[in-house]
Amino acid sequence: MKNAILLTLLLPLINLSAANKPVAIVYDTDIGNDVDDALALGMIHGLQSRGHCELLAVTITKDNPKAAAFTDAINTFYGKPDLPIAVVKKGRTPKLGKFNGLADKKNGDGSQRYPHDLRSGDDAPEATGFLRNLLAKRPDNSVVLVQVGFFTNFRRLLESKPDDISSLNGKDLIAKKVKLLSVMAGSFQTIHDNNRYLEYNVWNDIPSARVIAKDWPTPIIWSGFEIGMTAVYPHQSIERDYDYVPHHPLKDAYYLYNPPPHDRPTWDLTSVIASVWPDRDYFTYSVPGHVTVEQDGFTRFKPVKDGKHRFLKLDPLRNARLREALVQLCSQPPAR
Repeated sequence: MKNAILLTLLLPLINLSAANKPVAIVYDTDIGNDVDDALALGMIHGLQSRGHCELLAVTITKDNPKAAAFTDAINTFYGKPDLPIAVVKKGRTPKLGKFNGLADKKNGDGSQRYPHDLRSGDDAPEATGFLRNLLAKRPDNSVVLVQVGFFTNFRRLLESKPDDISSLNGKDLIAKKVKLLSVMAGSFQTIHDNNRYLEYNVWNDIPSARVIAKDWPTPIIWSGFEIGMTAVYPHQSIERDYDYVPHHPLKDAYYLYNPPPHDRPTWDLTSVIASVWPDRDYFTYSVPGHVTVEQDGFTRFKPVKDGKHRFLKLDPLRNARLREALVQLCSQPPAR
């Protein structure tokens, strides 16, 4: 009976990958604040090359112009130089970060180490209007939003007004076009003996997180801090699996952020794989309910019948399988 109930709860997620149709993704990231954002973007390209997802665009919530430039460098490395990128305006964390400067890295002969043509986020469109335009053109109930940074862009989308792009306000446009929001945010277990752990992505824009948790109209899957902290990326892969080219943007970013033998938590990667492969038993899921973001940024989950929110759970056996899948997808060479 328990298995039958769980299957019923997971049917909306399993249908994301029904009939082997690629999952259409918008990846929303604060790339530059941690290297897992970069690894997750590489993993999306690996999944796309296998035909499991279609990356429609990348939107950025880190308000530094080199975040978009380095994102373009990664996309170009994976053979997608024209992939759309949009950025936050007047957002959070304006500092460069440890590795976004790789976008300007030169070889000894003066050529770009990581070729790309978007030199600055100042030359990219603002995310709210961009997202409205993208969603308006997509089939109904077809887009999965993967948010691994702050809640800023999607809150602004949610609160957007009707315009020349669409007669729908943001909430109605999301309800019509978006199938699922998969977020890396919050905490749903005790962290380092702290029963009230305040997670970084929520804490950096608490007002927006509170609005999303309260008013977002589609199902939300939350990957809490505890999930990525458990499923760490093995440093041996960074040292060995990316050497098929002399300079790899993911490997170089990892070394600049925190070099081996450090094993980096895979927070953002878990939200990606849960949205593309929900039916492969890498996680179990909480019962349906609702997440409330409290004033200090703490995420409180309350079981609610027919609730639209669930959070991921990970046991040791699934953790071993998950880590191997993450390594294989992240280190997969670009399709040439």
